[in-house]
Amino acid sequence: MNPTRFSSMLNRGVQLIRYRLEEFMHVCAIYLGIAVLVTIAAGSVVPSMREQASQLYTVVVEALRPAALEDDGFSQLGWFASSVDPEVRANIHDDNQKDGINASAYQAFAEALQVSAGTVNIAGVSRTQLQALRSYIARKYKVAHSVSGALIHTAFRVGHEKNIDPQLILAIIAIESSYNPFAESHAGAQGLMQVMTRVHKDKLEDYTEGDLAVFSPEANIRAGTQILYDCRRRRGSLTGALSCYVGATGPSDGGYGARVLAERRRMALASGIAVRNE
Repeated sequence: MNPTRFSSMLNRGVQLIRYRLEEFMHVCAIYLGIAVLVTIAAGSVVPSMREQASQLYTVVVEALRPAALEDDGFSQLGWFASSVDPEVRANIHDDNQKDGINASAYQAFAEALQVSAGTVNIAGVSRTQLQALRSYIARKYKVAHSVSGALIHTAFRVGHEKNIDPQLILAIIAIESSYNPFAESHAGAQGLMQVMTRVHKDKLEDYTEGDLAVFSPEANIRAGTQILYDCRRRRGSLTGALSCYVGATGPSDGGYGARVLAERRRMALASGIAVRNE
């Protein structure tokens, strides 16, 4: 082949490749520009879309909310309900139950979580002691710090009502379920304090969820504490109450009471909160 002709063909080939490459880069630049414009536009539009979706969701939830869940007197307050002190709302739930008005067990615990997220004041317990107890439970039982605070808040509130040491309630929860609210034994005991739902239906009937309220920490702690209170009244002593609680019919409870009391001592040492004599 003529060298001149070969050189000419080679040059034409190189020019064709260069042209294709430039064309490809030009197209890429166009698409990249479009992508940047779309990203900028999406950044300015999506937040407002999210806000509108959130508002629509709130409207739909409120429209479909069962009437049974609107029994605390706040449904008529609309948006103002969110500004009411959670502690006040928790007290209203307690009053509603005393008056025979059903309430949601899960809503009550959600409000306890809100309380624990802020500054919690418990009579006779310093902030340092409360923080130490929260840390002990959260660390040992792998419970979220905010949840441990809500459980402590609930135990102290219910314990005060029944004149039962709150740390005893927390120790029973530790031994019974290791702070798993969805635990269930082979015998059918359920929740934090392992309440036998089929035996203690009466202690859950004040909640709109019925038997399913047993998996709410709020309802379970109330039910379990009531069972312990009844056991203490029948047996007349703390050891007898614990034996009754675990269902022991003979002189031995299999070491259950000793384990509960030992855990309560550990909690007291970790928190610096004195053990109450029963």
